[in-house]
Amino acid sequence: MLPATARLTGSDNFRLVTRKGRRAGRSRLVVHAITAGEVARLDLSTAGAQLRVGQGPTRVGFVVSKAVGNSVVRHRVTRRLRHLVRDRLGTLPSGCTLVVRALPPAAAAVSADLGGDLDAALRRLRLSGSDAGGDGVSGACEGRPEGRRDAHA
Repeated sequence: MLPATARLTGSDNFRLVTRKGRRAGRSRLVVHAITAGEVARLDLSTAGAQLRVGQGPTRVGFVVSKAVGNSVVRHRVTRRLRHLVRDRLGTLPSGCTLVVRALPPAAAAVSADLGGDLDAALRRLRLSGSDAGGDGVSGACEGRPEGRRDAHA
């Protein structure tokens, strides 16, 4: 189970991350992400007092629609994703907010496949610990586009 401080709640928060954040899609899931730097750059901090996106620790929410399967299947997929994300929370930069959206093929996937897709999506967003560097802040968390590299890197 995710700690309470790591849970994304409220439809406004989910809407903000999915509409204004960046995304990386894989065959079984899509990861939407927005960071503190992006929130500041887009001046979203004044969007509403209840919106806490980009503040404090990393927060994660899950979207598993009826297209994935019946209630039992959806809850199984959600539990698997929650477990996979919980193991990766320490590698994600502080202040990032994620929404992990499961696609219908996630219903038949084993945890290892979901984990591989999750890791690939986080690498694509440059949010994984291996891409973040020693200070725990990745280029994506500062708003750099995926393909752009620093000249001194």
